[in-house]
Amino acid sequence: MCKNCKKPYYISTAIAYTSGKPHIGNTYEIVLADAIARYKREQGYDVYFQTGTDEHGQKIELKAQDAGVTPKEFVDNVAGEIKNIWDLMNTSYDKFIRTTDEYHEKQVQKIFKKLYEKGDIYKGHYEGLYCTPCESFWTPSQVVDGKCPDCGRPVQPAKEEAYFFRMSKYAQKLIDHINSHPEFIQPVSRKNEMMNNFLLPGLQDLCVSRTSFKWGIPVDFDPKHVTYVWLDALTNYITGIGYDCDGNHDEKFNKFWPADLHLIGKDIIRFHTIYWPIFLMALDLPLPKQVFGHPWLLQGDGKMSKSKGNVLYADTLVDFFGVDAVRYFVLHEMPFENDGVISWELMVERMNSDLANILGNLVNRTVSMTNKYFGGVVENKNVCEDVDGDLKAAVLEAVKKADEKMEKLRVADAITEIFNIFRRSNKYIDETTPWTLAKDEEKKDRLATVLYNLTEAITIGASLLSSFMPETSEKILAQFNTEKRTLEAMDQFGLYPNGNKVTEKPEILFARMDVKEVQEKVEAMKAEEAKAAGEEENVQEESVVDVEKKPEITYDDFAKLQFQIGQIVKCEEVPKSKKLLCSQVKIGSETRQIVSGIKAWYKPDQMVGKKVMVVTNLKPAKLAGMLSEGMILCAEDDEGNLALMVPEKDIKPGSEVC
Repeated sequence: MCKNCKKPYYISTAIAYTSGKPHIGNTYEIVLADAIARYKREQGYDVYFQTGTDEHGQKIELKAQDAGVTPKEFVDNVAGEIKNIWDLMNTSYDKFIRTTDEYHEKQVQKIFKKLYEKGDIYKGHYEGLYCTPCESFWTPSQVVDGKCPDCGRPVQPAKEEAYFFRMSKYAQKLIDHINSHPEFIQPVSRKNEMMNNFLLPGLQDLCVSRTSFKWGIPVDFDPKHVTYVWLDALTNYITGIGYDCDGNHDEKFNKFWPADLHLIGKDIIRFHTIYWPIFLMALDLPLPKQVFGHPWLLQGDGKMSKSKGNVLYADTLVDFFGVDAVRYFVLHEMPFENDGVISWELMVERMNSDLANILGNLVNRTVSMTNKYFGGVVENKNVCEDVDGDLKAAVLEAVKKADEKMEKLRVADAITEIFNIFRRSNKYIDETTPWTLAKDEEKKDRLATVLYNLTEAITIGASLLSSFMPETSEKILAQFNTEKRTLEAMDQFGLYPNGNKVTEKPEILFARMDVKEVQEKVEAMKAEEAKAAGEEENVQEESVVDVEKKPEITYDDFAKLQFQIGQIVKCEEVPKSKKLLCSQVKIGSETRQIVSGIKAWYKPDQMVGKKVMVVTNLKPAKLAGMLSEGMILCAEDDEGNLALMVPEKDIKPGSEVC
């Protein structure tokens, strides 16, 4: 423990991207960082805790266009929503930085120019595959089946003038740093991944500017370029504490840099352990002491996404369970290295077993018995038995282990140790049976001692809980009419004031919940949301496409065409063709080969199994040397995007479209 050393400690989260409302998996990170920051303060550190939002990029520009607002209006709204959720979760950050802050933007321009003048940034042309959602360029060897290796979405060819950072110049220096600082990347599995997959095979130069969109920080000496995402976003960790590229740093920068801990999701660890350290080396700045890539919080069916319809939001969960119950769940259920899982059923289970039963019931019983047997007065009569020593030893050991776990950032394990105090206290009640002692007047002092020991154990546990469930900690300590114990004082058992009086009426901390009732409420909520979304969609003006009119035909002309439902059983690319796919389509009892110019919109594996509308009496023709025995129908919008025409309901292959 630091024990009032007031040594500076700088912790940061990744800044949240303002493309939309953060789900509970995103929110986990700020709660985790808050627990660590609060605990470090308890240890006596002078903590600076920074979070914020990443607000530039092509995705934002496109989303703002779709919403009919300016990019700044769009990010102002989303950044406000993110900050509201961080505040809702009772997080104690010291700084909420936005990359649209004027100071940050000016420093990014200075940094870009400094690195350019130093020769670390140069102008060139980029030609590669671009993923808009991730804002990342990829080489053909890096993509997986034509999709982004990070998010799995399709990539598009892109070519444009750009500035590049000479990553290879600093690669060996970074390798040496990682090897000589084993604590730099945590967990170790993340370190091995970065070394083996990226650093050791050799780094390519990094694109650090774009010209194909405008929503970014302009390169002041070449205004048609905007600074590309990572050079903009990553530098928030130094601009937020007053870094000045000209050397006139704020006092906070001199005090808190280098950061003690960058807390980030495992999906962006490459940017924080390769790009960011190299940028800092180029700026002649020390590297952060540690980068911790935490795992993901998943729904039962995988990573949360709106397309899967499995997104859970913090404010929704808080409405059902309360802030501290949600904090407890996300902190306790996330392993150190592996992904955690969240579901409504599991939340209810933890609410009932851990919070209502183990903790809430313990506090309620202890306060109630103290009022019933002693008018609320807690006194240590020192009538001791062996079981008392066991309780004291278990409590003090849990305090020690929790501290050890927090030093290693094993937050879930630390919470388990704290709850071991409450579990052991419940067992102590069963071992001492206070209701039996109360029947014998000669054992009244023994009963008082038991209740004192319970009160002391709960006080220590509640004090230790304050970093993780601050409101609950306060409520428990208020019921026992005592102050939060310092970490330094938790290595002693028996400091609760003798003769102190508990509250007259215990407060129910956590009420038990019925899983079926919760599920019914969830389904009703989803139905209401779907209804509201449908009503909103109906009142919105739908975007339309006007096409050039063709000459009128008669019904007899139309009747000559035969349309049927076909099911694609096999699909492959046509060799040497950039546009064509060759599909084997089952239509009734026969299978036909149809060649279609849809390669830019569909991959072969996306086609297999689909039921589509087919013109079946079209005269066969050869396309790229391959016979095509029909035509698969598609819709095309005014931007040239294609979509297959598919039946609304499941219908048998061969069915006629009429």
